[in-house]
Amino acid sequence: MHKRVTYPGDIEPLVRFVEETPRNEIIDRTLEKLRAGVPIRTMLTASALAVTRSADLPPGHHGGPLHPVAGLYAVSRLVERLEGDARFLPVMQHVALANKHINDPVTGPYQLLEFEPLDAAHASVSRLADMAADGGGDIVTEAGIEATKQAFLNAVERGESNKADHLFLWLWDNVPAMEAFDLLMSVAIPKNALDDHYFIYPAALWRYLETYDRQHLKVLMRPAVRYVARFPTFRAVPEIDALIEQHGLLNRILRQRSGPDETETIGRIGQAISAVEKYTEIPRLLTQALADGLSLEGAGEALSIGAAGLFLRSQTGNPMDVHLHTSANLRRWLLKLDGFSTRNKLLTLLHWQTGPEIKSTQYRMEPWPQPDMAAVAALPHRSQNELLDAIVHSIHTQPPTDWSKVSNLGKMIAVPEVKDSVNLAQQYVTLGYNPDALIARLAEIVCHDSFTEMHAFKHHQSIVEEFRNTREPWRWMHLVCGVQAAAISFGKNMEVYEGALDLMHAA
Repeated sequence: MHKRVTYPGDIEPLVRFVEETPRNEIIDRTLEKLRAGVPIRTMLTASALAVTRSADLPPGHHGGPLHPVAGLYAVSRLVERLEGDARFLPVMQHVALANKHINDPVTGPYQLLEFEPLDAAHASVSRLADMAADGGGDIVTEAGIEATKQAFLNAVERGESNKADHLFLWLWDNVPAMEAFDLLMSVAIPKNALDDHYFIYPAALWRYLETYDRQHLKVLMRPAVRYVARFPTFRAVPEIDALIEQHGLLNRILRQRSGPDETETIGRIGQAISAVEKYTEIPRLLTQALADGLSLEGAGEALSIGAAGLFLRSQTGNPMDVHLHTSANLRRWLLKLDGFSTRNKLLTLLHWQTGPEIKSTQYRMEPWPQPDMAAVAALPHRSQNELLDAIVHSIHTQPPTDWSKVSNLGKMIAVPEVKDSVNLAQQYVTLGYNPDALIARLAEIVCHDSFTEMHAFKHHQSIVEEFRNTREPWRWMHLVCGVQAAAISFGKNMEVYEGALDLMHAA
């Protein structure tokens, strides 16, 4: 009889706590455990393992393990920048979201089952029976590895996500982890054209595993593999393959690392991306720059600058429309990853604009450049602290959303008051005030969010990293983007924050 996945004894009880605690108690009891000394990393791990084991993947991308697991890296980084009880807020947000999906009738009840890894030679019912009779599998050979990789790709082609899961469990055991991940992403990257999350889910999870802990790699990656493998085909983007071939990018040695000599080119390409009217122009700009000698890292930085410019032009009022930034940030990280194939690096870079949630923003854009510098110049002068307070007040006092008038979240347009926050943020960076002070205020604000399923947390981490890793003078754009996103998302749902705040004050 099949049984559900079980975890080591040191984490299993905490996983069950996340799974079994009633929703109306999860915030209180999570705070109790954190204050009693349960390590933050352990609680986050248990939360991720719980939603992986006990929440199904829905037909779309909201619900189940996708967003809680994809948000692990951002939440972990944010916790490191917070102090005192404030460190617990992102963790409670994560646990509450996992618990919500576990108890949601769309995604639960559900159990992730234990089953055997399979190679290509045993990937049928009859061969599985033979393997059981033999007491094991065959000796691993290079031919067997290649055959199993092809069997996985064949399963993907047919949308056989369960079979793909079996096969990938075998691959994790028999090839280097980076080699397996590269194979998975060779499927995930083109599927970005169907949904941005085919790329984001496995890539964001891999970043967490690479940065923190691979102990639970195989089980955490199982839903990601199943997600990437579902549906029989993916929409190809032949224009991108044609651009790679036209410039011979796979037949030359590409420069990997950037340097000061690329600053002018990076800025020029970044600003050109910021100003495009049709996103199909973006891969043409990038492939030409690569053909002219720009490094892969430099192209990623140019894309980041362009993404910030496009986000500032965007009129979206949907607080989850932040993939321009989060996806660009994740792609820059992958471009630096040793062992990630050159082909996948090129596709990672050039498929950014194909995601539906990114592509939709091109139809709701203001003219370049933004923000309105005349409006910024007209603002009264304020000291750093006065301006910080004004930015926070502007975000906190954004008009409430009338949900009775929202029929399609993806088509929401930002209210005019968002520009007030953006202009104040632009004034802050124009005056050269302390970036860390603004980042700290934005970190406090993001902890309020229970609406975006970790999107606000991921965007905040992205703008922090892009500010740190982008050169002057373009790095400051990312901080303005952070304020814009905060103004859009603040106040939509603050259930966890408000409940936690009452508990913290009661203590």
